[in-house]
Amino acid sequence: MKKKIALTGDRPTGPLHLGHYVGSLKNRLMLQESCQQFVMIADAQALTDHAENPMKVRENVLEVALDYLAVGIDFSKSIVFIQSLLPQLPELTQYYLNLVTWNRLKHNPTVKQEILQKGYGESVPAGFMVYPVSQAADITAFKATVVPVGEDQRPMIEQTNEIVRHFNRIYKTDVLVEAEAMIPKLARLPGTDGKAKMGKSLGNAIFLSDSAEALSKKVKGMYTDPQHLRVEDPGKVEGNPVFDYLEAFDPDREGLQQMKDHYSRGGLGDSVVKKHLDEVLQNFLKPIREQRALFAQDKAAVWKLLKKGTEQASEVAAKTLREVRKAMCLDYFSDSC
Repeated sequence: MKKKIALTGDRPTGPLHLGHYVGSLKNRLMLQESCQQFVMIADAQALTDHAENPMKVRENVLEVALDYLAVGIDFSKSIVFIQSLLPQLPELTQYYLNLVTWNRLKHNPTVKQEILQKGYGESVPAGFMVYPVSQAADITAFKATVVPVGEDQRPMIEQTNEIVRHFNRIYKTDVLVEAEAMIPKLARLPGTDGKAKMGKSLGNAIFLSDSAEALSKKVKGMYTDPQHLRVEDPGKVEGNPVFDYLEAFDPDREGLQQMKDHYSRGGLGDSVVKKHLDEVLQNFLKPIREQRALFAQDKAAVWKLLKKGTEQASEVAAKTLREVRKAMCLDYFSDSC
């Protein structure tokens, strides 16, 4: 059977956190064994709302690559590349923009939600508005059939598939292929403050690169059940971030269930549960932290890996672009049309 092709990636706007691990990085470790996987460091997309601070984006390209290596993404199995270094992607975006209405872009649920979150009002950058089309170019350039995303990103994949169907119908071809959204069972971790979203800029994230001391401090300050005022009071497990994190990272499932039951009936203090979470996360992050430090000793070698991956990705995207141009009769120096 033909191997599935996966495309995934991150915007280099800061270090990656536990939410990234649960939502995507964990899946990538599995996919690199079963699929042809492309991992994109989406610096061009990061510039849609960080255009005034390109150095922040540049510096974080390396930081994201170090996080990838630290968690076990194997650059010999996954093709890791820098988005802006592939000129084929903006060219594909330009062609696809002619197949999408502005009204459709405005009503993309993911775009609408992010506009609200970022507080743009009427000052939405045009580059941000066409982000779904840019993403369609990223996905189709590699003919990805699987795209791991959170549930909130499903509309982006749906819009990509609309573009694929529209393109193939207009140009009477089967050059582009549709992709399937891969939604993880535990798609998102809450922030340490109890808010639904963990974010780099929200001050409620535990980063993969956090020191042992920083991790302990964050766990100690985590939001729990506000009604659990005394140790003997019954506590609420559902919606309690401490237990959400334990559900994601505690390998002792039987012991975790016993702790949940104890907390629910009362007699178990928040400090005890947090102490256990700190131990679980320290055990999880210690080898990641050590691997990251090891790779960071030779940053030139990491850049070399990124350069190789970018060259490999460029070859694949160039082949797709040639097929797209041929389908559109833009291959002027041939007699195909």
